[in-house]
Amino acid sequence: MSKLPDSLFRALMALCLMLGLTAVRAEPYLAVQSGLKCVACHVNPTGGGLRNALGVAFGQRSLPANTPDGMEGWNGALTDYLRLGGDYRASRKQASVPGQASQTESGVDQFRLYGELKLLNEHAALVIDEWLAPGKAQRQEAYLRLATSGQAWYLKAGQFYLPFGWRLQDSSSFVRSISGINMTAPDKGVELGMEHDQWSAQLSFTRGPGNKGTGQGHQVGAQLIHLQSWGRVGLALADTSAAGGKRRAIGAFGGANYGPVTYLVEVDLVSDDGYPEGRRRMLAALAEANWLVQQGHNLKLTLEALDPDRRVANDRKVRHSLVYEYAPLPFVQLRAGYRRYDGIPQNAFDNRRQSFLELHGYF
Repeated sequence: MSKLPDSLFRALMALCLMLGLTAVRAEPYLAVQSGLKCVACHVNPTGGGLRNALGVAFGQRSLPANTPDGMEGWNGALTDYLRLGGDYRASRKQASVPGQASQTESGVDQFRLYGELKLLNEHAALVIDEWLAPGKAQRQEAYLRLATSGQAWYLKAGQFYLPFGWRLQDSSSFVRSISGINMTAPDKGVELGMEHDQWSAQLSFTRGPGNKGTGQGHQVGAQLIHLQSWGRVGLALADTSAAGGKRRAIGAFGGANYGPVTYLVEVDLVSDDGYPEGRRRMLAALAEANWLVQQGHNLKLTLEALDPDRRVANDRKVRHSLVYEYAPLPFVQLRAGYRRYDGIPQNAFDNRRQSFLELHGYF
C-alpha cells in the first residue's frame, strides 16, 4: 500500500495549483521579486548563464548583505566588445536511505565560464557557455544572436538552452526532470524571440535533446509570458518527434510577490510514446515560497509532487525542500538545505533524506 493515497496526492497537487491561481544561473524568484525580465540581467534573453552589466550590478548591490568599498568596479566587460563571467559551485551532501548506512560526498558540482563577443554592437553577438568541471570540458552553449534595438526581436542559431517554464537552479526538480528541458540539456537549432513591454515570447525549432546522436527527429517549442505589477504567468509547449515515438509537454507557470515573500508555481503534463508498454502520461507540480528575511538572507520552501505514470495508482512521489541562502558579500552565496523524499514504501531510495551545504561563487 502506498504512503501517498490518492486523497493526499490530490491535496498536494491542489496546493500547487492554488498558489498558482492566487498569482492568476540567477534563480527565477529574483526576477519576480524585482519585477524584471530575464533579459534585464542576462545576455541570454531567456535567462541563465552570462550576466550583463545590470545583472553584475544586481549581484554587487542588491543581493549581498554587505558591499564593502572597492568591490563595485567589476561589470563583466573586458572591452566594449568582450564580456566574461562564470559560476562555481561546490558542496557537501549527506544522504540517508532507510535500511542503509548514510553516505556523504563532497566536491565541485560545477565550474562554468561564459563569454560574449559583440560583432555589431547590440545587433550581433557570439555567446559561449563552457563547462570546465567536474569531468571533461564540454560546450554547453555556443550560438550567434542577431537582434533589433533593445532585443525587441532576436534570433539565436547554434546550441543553447531551451525555454520551458522556470529556469530553476536545481535541474533535479520534478518539473525539470519530466520535461527533460533544463540547464544540463542544451539543444541545437534556432530560436526566434520577442521582448515587448509586458510580453516575452519564444518559438524554437531544434534537434530535440533526446535525439542527440540519432541523426533524426526534431523538436518544436513555444513559450509565452505575460508580466504584470504583481508578478507574471506563462505557458510553454514542446513537441518532439523521435525514432522511439512522439513526446509532448505542456507547462503552466506563474509567480507573484506578497510583501517579503515571492511565490513560484509550475505544473507540467508530459505524454511520451517511447515506452514498451505504450504511451505514458506524467504529471509534475512545484510550489515554492521565498522569504526575504533581510537583504542577503533568503529562506526557500519548496513542495513538489510527481506522478510518473497516470495509469498506475500508487507510484506517486513527493519532495519537500527547505533551503537557507546567505550572500555575505558580492559574488558569494552560501546555501544550506534539507530535502525529504516520500514515495512508495517498497522503494527505499524514494524515501531518502538529504542535507547539503553549498558554496556558490560567481562573477
